[in-house]
Amino acid sequence: MSSAQIPKTYDHRAVEGRWYEEWERSGAFDADPNPEKEPYCIVVPPSNVTGALHMGHALNGSIQDTLIRRARMKGFETLWLPGVDHASIAVQNVVERKLMREEGKSRWDLGREAFVERCRKFALKTREQILGQYKRLGASLDWRRLRYTMDDDYVDAVLTAFIRLYDEGLIYRGNRITNWCPHDRSAISDLEVDYEDVEGKLYGIRYPFVDGKGPGPDGEEYAQVYSTRPETMLGDVALVVNPEDQRYLNLVGRRVEVPFVEREIEVFADEHVDPEFGTGVLKVTPAHDPNDFEIGQRLGLDPVNVMNPDGTINGAGGPFEWMSREEAREAVVEELDGSGLLGGVSPYAFRVGHCNRCGAVIEPWLSEQWWCSMRPLAEPAIESLKSGEISVYPDSWRRETIRWLENIRDWNVSRQLWWGQRIPVWYGPDGEVV
Repeated sequence: MSSAQIPKTYDHRAVEGRWYEEWERSGAFDADPNPEKEPYCIVVPPSNVTGALHMGHALNGSIQDTLIRRARMKGFETLWLPGVDHASIAVQNVVERKLMREEGKSRWDLGREAFVERCRKFALKTREQILGQYKRLGASLDWRRLRYTMDDDYVDAVLTAFIRLYDEGLIYRGNRITNWCPHDRSAISDLEVDYEDVEGKLYGIRYPFVDGKGPGPDGEEYAQVYSTRPETMLGDVALVVNPEDQRYLNLVGRRVEVPFVEREIEVFADEHVDPEFGTGVLKVTPAHDPNDFEIGQRLGLDPVNVMNPDGTINGAGGPFEWMSREEAREAVVEELDGSGLLGGVSPYAFRVGHCNRCGAVIEPWLSEQWWCSMRPLAEPAIESLKSGEISVYPDSWRRETIRWLENIRDWNVSRQLWWGQRIPVWYGPDGEVV
C-alpha cells in the first residue's frame, strides 16, 4: 500500500503513539511562567501505585484533559501537573497479600528492611504502568514536573513540615482512642473504616458488690449491665448511671468487682448514660471505646488497656491472656455463665467497623500517637468563610462547611506501617523524644 492510500479501518496503535511522541518532543504540553498570559492549572489527584488505572481514572482524566486543552487553545498558560501517590497502607496490604499468596510468608518473616524493598520495587513497577496508561490516553500532562510522593525532595518537604509544626506547638504526642487495625497493627483514619450492620448478641454481665450487700438494680447483690463485647469487661474501670435516673441514685459511690481480674471499681453518675438502654447502667472501658474514653476523662479515671497490638488479650486480661478477641469473648461468656454472673444473652443488631484495606474488624484502641492541633488551623478558614473571602459552590454549603470546621477534631498524623513516610522522631532508652 502506498503512502497515499488510506486504510479501510482505523488502527489507533499505529497513530496515537507516534503523535504522542511528537507532542512530547515539541513541548506542546510544557507550562512555562508567562506574565503576559493568565495561568490555568489543574493538579492530577495522584493515583495510588497499587495497580492499573481503572475506568474512573480514565473518565476523570478525560474531563481534566478536555478542560486543559480548551484553556490552552484560548491562550491561557496551562499546567496539568502529574503525580502518583506511594499509598502507604494500600501498597503495604497489596504486597503482603502477594507475598503470602506466592511465598507463604508474612512481612514479619521478611523483616522490615526486606519488606520495604519489596514495596519499593512494586511501587516503581506499578508507577511506570500508570504513567504509560496516562500517555496511551493522550493526557496532555507536563511530564517535566512529574511528582512522586516518595521522591527525595518531597520526603524532605514532609519532614520539614512536621518539624515546623512541632516547633510551633501544633504537633504533639498524646494517648487517645484510635481506629486500630489488628492485622496491620496500625492506627487508621476514619475514612479507612467501613461499617457493616451485623446480627450479634447482647450479653448481660453481673458485677458483684464488694460489700456483698444488696439491693442492686434488680434487687440482687450485683449491678447488671449489657454489652455486645463482654471481653472488654476485663478493662472496665467504672460503672455509670444517669444522674436523673431515680432508680439508681442509691448506687452512686458503691463499689463493685470486675469478674476474673480482681479489680474493684466505683459507680459514678454521668449524663452520657441512656437510661433506656439495657438496665440503664453502663460499664466504662476508656481504652476500648471512644465514648467511654470521654467519660473516663471527665471522671478522672485511669484507663486499662487489655489488648496487644495484634488484637490478642494482654496481661491485664488475667486468665484470658494471649487469646484472640473472639476466643476471649467465648471464654469470658463461658466463665460468666459458670460463675452465675451471666445475666442472659439476646440477639442484637449493631454496626461493626472493618478496615477497608484488609477487612479486619477495627478495635477502638488507646495508643500513643502523634496529633496535629486542628482548631488553630481551622480558625482562619472559618473567618474567611464568614467574611466571604472564600467562595463556596453552591453557596448553600457555606454554613455546613463552617459547622464542620467549628467541630473539627485533632488529626492523627502517625501510622505504625512499614512502607511510607517516617516521622522524624527518635526515642531514647527511657522513652524520651528526640
